[in-house]
Amino acid sequence: MFDPNDPRNAYRNNAAWQAAQQWRSRMNRPGGGPLGGLKLMFTWLLFGLLLIVGTVLGLFLLLLGWALLPIMRYRMKKRMERMRAEQATDVGGSHRQEGRPSRDSALLEGDYEVKDDR
Repeated sequence: MFDPNDPRNAYRNNAAWQAAQQWRSRMNRPGGGPLGGLKLMFTWLLFGLLLIVGTVLGLFLLLLGWALLPIMRYRMKKRMERMRAEQATDVGGSHRQEGRPSRDSALLEGDYEVKDDR
C-alpha cells in the first residue's frame, strides 16, 4: 500500500495523524449500534435543556438586579447625606461660648460697632 520509510509519507508516521485516521474509521462505521441514535438524541435534549435553564436563570438574575436598583440607590443616597453631614461645618455659630464670641461668629452674626469720627 505505502512504504512507511518513504519521505513523501512521513506525515503518516505522526501519532496525531494515526489517531485522526482511527477516529475517521470509527465515524464511518454504519449505525454505531442500537443506542447510538438514542444517545445522540438525549445529548441534544440535555444540551437544549441546559441552554434553556441558563437563559431563564440569567433573566431571573437580571430582573432581580433591576428590582434591587431603587433600594440600593436609596441606601447610597442616605449614606452620601450622612457623609456630607459629617464633613459639614456649622456656620450658625452654635459652637460659640457664652460671653465670648469668636471673631468669625461675631462677623457672621453681624456684631458691628459704629465709631464716631469726632
